[in-house]
Amino acid sequence: MSLAAIVFEQVLVILVIIVIGMLCYKIKLIDEVTSTKLNNILLSLVLPIVIIVSYQREFSIELFNGLLISFLLALITHIFSILLSIFLFRKKKGIIFKEAKSKSYKVIENEEYAVERYSIIYSNSAFMGIPLINGIFGSEGVFYATAYITIWNIFTWTHGAILMDKDDSNRIDLKSLIIKLKSPTIIAIIIGLILFLLQIKLPKTVLTAFEYISNLNTPFAMIIAGVTIGQTSLLKTIKKFRIYIIAFIRLLLIPLVLLLVYSLFPINEIVLLTSIVLAACPTATMVILLSIRYKQNSIYASEVFAITTILSSISLPLIIKIAEMIIV
Repeated sequence: MSLAAIVFEQVLVILVIIVIGMLCYKIKLIDEVTSTKLNNILLSLVLPIVIIVSYQREFSIELFNGLLISFLLALITHIFSILLSIFLFRKKKGIIFKEAKSKSYKVIENEEYAVERYSIIYSNSAFMGIPLINGIFGSEGVFYATAYITIWNIFTWTHGAILMDKDDSNRIDLKSLIIKLKSPTIIAIIIGLILFLLQIKLPKTVLTAFEYISNLNTPFAMIIAGVTIGQTSLLKTIKKFRIYIIAFIRLLLIPLVLLLVYSLFPINEIVLLTSIVLAACPTATMVILLSIRYKQNSIYASEVFAITTILSSISLPLIIKIAEMIIV
């Protein structure tokens, strides 16, 4: 089976779980209150354990070098995406109109700019990326993916959280950074890195228990996302042209630009392809979770997530096919 076919199959599996989440909401098995509680469990327990488990592996120079390159590629990817989002999605839409019986003009405010910026910057690398990478490259690919997810977590809990938090007024100051860095996810990243570099292994029983919990990551997140999507009308959503602009940037523009740039350098094939697959994933489920937490428009966030996830069943295999033609 080709890489593109494997990716297509994995995306379909994730879509099925999302549909199950939607059905859970429709039949009232899960309501908004339950979804919020599950969201907190996911962010505070499941994700941190996923990160710690991912670093429980044997140390080698080759793996370590690949990990360092993966960190660098992830850093470049996020910085590029942030700069692109600032340029393309302004707080003011720039649409100027003249008021009736007046010579004054107004600039229409884009109330959803935080959700839109977040949607194109942050891919669904943890919830969707890990199953994809595991299906394509196995444990070695997952190991390199942890570098991307580490950078993703650092950015999303600092830049991303401050961007989405209305109370912070989008000001990145030292106090805000310290608060965000106290999150369970960031603490887990630090613990995981220490365990890997010092080669400290968790007791087998503890590691097994952690692995069971980490296996909840994808289905848990997708069910929560499905519950939120179930509160929207997809028939109305598919008519919103602006969402397709976001989808084009997130699913095609960013990964293609990065692929063309990264392919110019002598990077290990698995490291490079892992970075591209993660960068080409649809909008992160976290856009919904953070929208709920910080009282942004979670319905709009779920609409963006839904459309990009559905379209990724086409775009991801396409990106992989192009990548195979260029670097394989």
